[in-house]
Amino acid sequence: MLGFNFCAARGAFHLPPLAPVKTQSVFLVVKQPEGRAGSLSLGSSGGSQARLEGIRPQIMNGPLHPRPLVALLDGRDCTVEMPILKDLATVAFCDAQSTQEIHEKVLNEAVGAMMYHTITLTREDLEKFKALRVIVRIGSGYDNVDIKAAGELGIAVCNIPSAAVEETADSTICHILNLYRRNTWLYQALREGTRVQSVEQIREVASGAARIRGETLGLIGFGRTGQAVAVRAKAFGFSVIFYDPYLQDGIERSLGVQRVYTLQDLLYQSDCVSLHCNLNEHNHHLINDFTIKQMRQGAFLVNAARGGLVDEKALAQALKEGRIRGAALDVHESEPFSFAQGPLKDAPNLICTPHTAWYSEQASLEMREAAATEIRRAITGRIPESLRNCVNKEFFVTTAPWSVIDQQAIHPELNGATYRYPPGIVGVAPGGLPAAMEGIIPGGIPVTHNLPTVAHPSQAPSPNQPTKHGDNREHPNEQ
Repeated sequence: MLGFNFCAARGAFHLPPLAPVKTQSVFLVVKQPEGRAGSLSLGSSGGSQARLEGIRPQIMNGPLHPRPLVALLDGRDCTVEMPILKDLATVAFCDAQSTQEIHEKVLNEAVGAMMYHTITLTREDLEKFKALRVIVRIGSGYDNVDIKAAGELGIAVCNIPSAAVEETADSTICHILNLYRRNTWLYQALREGTRVQSVEQIREVASGAARIRGETLGLIGFGRTGQAVAVRAKAFGFSVIFYDPYLQDGIERSLGVQRVYTLQDLLYQSDCVSLHCNLNEHNHHLINDFTIKQMRQGAFLVNAARGGLVDEKALAQALKEGRIRGAALDVHESEPFSFAQGPLKDAPNLICTPHTAWYSEQASLEMREAAATEIRRAITGRIPESLRNCVNKEFFVTTAPWSVIDQQAIHPELNGATYRYPPGIVGVAPGGLPAAMEGIIPGGIPVTHNLPTVAHPSQAPSPNQPTKHGDNREHPNEQ
């Protein structure tokens, strides 16, 4: 659906505050090192923002600026987000099913965006957003956003690492129980009219059902969801092992599980393998023909993490040959999933659900509230410093050719104590600027102070070295 809609309480459009007294607009040429010329455009209170090529300003907020625009890109319900943001921003939704359906107004004006997993934002897509400063994924995974490109464009990407942990863990256990006890196939047999009465008939229809106690469950990734699955699995009698190269030693002792240090060891020892890691460039098709051959003959496979972790062609072949006894997938390489097409359409002993392992009414509400709260931090604070779950800080680069003007050198009363808003346009009296700037900018002309500073990473990540994010450790990479 191509559309653009404003969400407002009682259906009323939230207009920006009354226009303040106009301030003077000025175009300043800023001297850059090594003779490079750059320009800084300072707008009036009508809403223009300071811009420099390669730099995106902090979100302007306060009585001298119009309300910033925040958009839900791939949804149509803003009733949860609106109460959290209505005093700071205009909230709109696009209900886009692809990036081509994102409204032009959002591309030109939105400073914040919230999104589910429906659409993907590449570098090319991100460059279309003229004012965007923060993206919040309503969920834990963020493989549908090019976080490196976003960081280089000055756009923070955040996730909700605690999103739907309980629901995803519960769904994973349900899939595991279905594979071992074959409830799904037994139900289908009855629906098809199969008569099940004698021992021989039971043996035939329930063929493949297995005892759980004493089996070994191998978890690839041991973040929040992996740990929640481990706790549940132990209650059913599983011996639990895990592989996670990003996790420090010690957690296994507190949960009574065993750690292995190579993917090969986990695959070799596990009767059932369950995936609980985010997708990145290092672990795409982590489960492929080669790694499937390292699994125990007749093992089970469960994936409620990311579809790209599994090579579906290799999985389909392994199911047909019996190398894998059964598989349960909630996520797929191509979504929305359909049995009518793709390599899995004829695969036996396969359970598929439509990427719903995360969902419950409670989880959906909590995720949306957390996403809106993160957007609020971006508007009222500094990016990325004020954000709680920014996943691409290491990709932010400093390209500003000038030094930040020291706030202490500017008269504090000019910024006002009544409103809290990020650095914007203020009038500076003579003597209020550092000596190096005196004589360049006449007194009383509005200037932008305290422009966003971004820290360099201590060491640029190697192309062959996966990155780590403190708030979410579910990033194992392929060995």
